[in-house]
Parts: sequence; structure tokens; C-alpha cells
Amino acid sequence: MADEDIDYTDIPEISEDLFEQATIVPAKQLITIRLDADIVAWLKRNGRGYQTRTNKILRAVMESQEKPTRKRAGKAA
Repeated sequence: MADEDIDYTDIPEISEDLFEQATIVPAKQLITIRLDADIVAWLKRNGRGYQTRTNKILRAVMESQEKPTRKRAGKAA
């Protein structure tokens, strides 16, 4: 099929509103992690999305443990 034969009429137009509503999503990294079976069962108990829930739990813990960086005041001579 040639490019000029493609029907684009069903594609919404890109507007500034689209970019204003957009959010930045951190990149995901595929890893392998071993968890206790009861933890995995607990995470899966609420159905689909257990990996997203795991990520949110870990993010909450990470953010609760981050300390704000303080600038050191210069020492007087």
C-alpha cells in the first residue's frame, strides 16, 4: 500500500491540549526478583496489576526514606 492510499481520517489531531495533559512516566526496567511465595500471593490476591502494585509499594517506601539534601553552610575562617 502506498503512503498516499492510507486513510488517516480516524486519527485525532495533535493539539497543545494533548501535551498539557500528558505526564512523564519513568522508564521501566525488566528485572528478575525472588520474593517469598506468600508475598506474591498477597500481591496477586487483588487480581491483575500486581506488578504495578509492587512498583507503587516500593516507590512509596523509597520516597519515605529519601532525605532532603541540605547544603552545608561555609565555615567561617
